[in-house]
Amino acid sequence: MNEHDTTSWHPDDTVIHAYVDGRLNEATGACMEAWLGQHPDRAAEIRGWRRDAQQLRAAFGDLPAQAAVPPTLDPATLRMRRQRRLHTRMALAAGLVLALGAGGIGGWQAHTLFTPAAAAPMADALQAYRMFATGRHANLDVVQRHAGELQAWLDERFQRAAPLPDLDASGFMPVGGRLIATDSGPAAMVLYENRNGDAISFYIRSPSSRAGMLARGQRREGQLAAAYWSGNGYNYALVSRADTTDLRVIRDASLSAPRKTPG
Repeated sequence: MNEHDTTSWHPDDTVIHAYVDGRLNEATGACMEAWLGQHPDRAAEIRGWRRDAQQLRAAFGDLPAQAAVPPTLDPATLRMRRQRRLHTRMALAAGLVLALGAGGIGGWQAHTLFTPAAAAPMADALQAYRMFATGRHANLDVVQRHAGELQAWLDERFQRAAPLPDLDASGFMPVGGRLIATDSGPAAMVLYENRNGDAISFYIRSPSSRAGMLARGQRREGQLAAAYWSGNGYNYALVSRADTTDLRVIRDASLSAPRKTPG
């Protein structure tokens, strides 16, 4: 192929590096310039590398030949390191996506999905309900097989937290739990169900640096309702559907929940 035929000519890595370092002959250099003119997306990057190389050569131009540019500042070395860092970051990101998809990190989710600093109180608790209360057991990290198992699971992760709300009288029993990551640290959701398959979630996390502790309150958001409060150094919420009689259950449970740390 003729070197000047730029319609099908494409530089490989060796040619690109030679161009950056100013080592191309006139004919190949002309082909390279023509190719860059046809590929502006690559041209900015490659010409940026060339400027970096020229600046390095200018900075070390007065050194004797045996004292050439140090390997740590060699343009080709710098480019290779930059590419290695990029490939490493891409590999880490891909690994994280696979781990999340496979549940390989024990149910922890990307923290951007659960940001406690949201304007509405305990917005992350409602997000957790939407994601994990539908699909039920398939989305849980632990399923309760005997009484007290979920309370022990919670106690291991949240020291001196208030006990799980007792909803037995309303027909709701704890069935499983999910561990979640937030900007303020770990959070957990415990799912309750009744015989009809209705769901209520209990949510616990540390206060965020901006929102702090919460006064008791209730609010609705779309088809969901939440009752929330603070105590024992944590923020809590009970979440249910807003169009059911479960609203009374979460309201009464939140009003009876303890607020102070035991002396």
